[in-house]
Amino acid sequence: MALIDKTARRHRWDTKFAPYGYVAPYFLIFGVFGLFPLLYTVWVSLQHRNLVESADAYFIWFSNYAQLFADPYFWNAMGNTLSLWLLTTVPQILFALGIAQLLNRKVRTRTLFRMGVILPNITSVAAVTIIFAQLFGRDFGLINWVLDLFGAGHIDWQAGTATSHIAIASMVVWRWTGYHALIFLASMQAIPSSLYEAATLDGANGRQQFWRITVPLLRPQIIFSTIIATTGNMRLLAEPLLFNPGAAAATGGSDRQFQTAALYLYEQGFSKWDFGYSSAIAVVLAIATIIVAGLGYLVTKRIRTE
Repeated sequence: MALIDKTARRHRWDTKFAPYGYVAPYFLIFGVFGLFPLLYTVWVSLQHRNLVESADAYFIWFSNYAQLFADPYFWNAMGNTLSLWLLTTVPQILFALGIAQLLNRKVRTRTLFRMGVILPNITSVAAVTIIFAQLFGRDFGLINWVLDLFGAGHIDWQAGTATSHIAIASMVVWRWTGYHALIFLASMQAIPSSLYEAATLDGANGRQQFWRITVPLLRPQIIFSTIIATTGNMRLLAEPLLFNPGAAAATGGSDRQFQTAALYLYEQGFSKWDFGYSSAIAVVLAIATIIVAGLGYLVTKRIRTE
């Protein structure tokens, strides 16, 4: 009888506490590599702290944030970030929808094409940026060579705000469109074929079926991809940093014309060694990211409920 009670007690304990043990490794890893760095960043943002002379750090509380919100360079970087978001997010979603629609058709070697669209995403971002910087070169770039054939002349892509944003946006779009296309493709394959058959009987052509059946049913995935593209753009660093390599790479051009918020954080932290100020930038970016992700979650939840 005692053995039965002991076994039953173990079973109750196993049922009650085992699930916590299964998920404990995740929370442990998140606490060490996620939560602790975040809290430490907030703590550093309240200090005047130099990376080289960290022992001389002292608290200045919210002075870094007051300086940040009055900093024109920060708002310039945020404006560049917003501009690049507009130039990257919309083309990514539209191109990804078109590619997914093509890959969803029954064509030969479609598996090969599906594998090919993800190759840009797994390519090194440094390699992609260096190659695109050569393509958009002022004197010997392939893009200017093609434009010259049509009499458009040479463009100094790095010198202007609009031209530099177009060049950087093309890198991001080329690298991430395939990723979103595979997400849309997987969702398209889950749409019942009976919907398209009924639409065909009603006289709807392929374009009407795409915009009135496929796209509405992909709204949760479109919102998800939009959120992913938005959060990725808020930490856009490698592309603008390597687009203009050199001593002034962290400034994003001679007039800061393509300096993003993440690049401005990099400049303050690793060029000027001001870790307190750069941590304040990181905190503001993290809060903005959480707000955008939260709004996207609410919208997605509402669409699924409807």
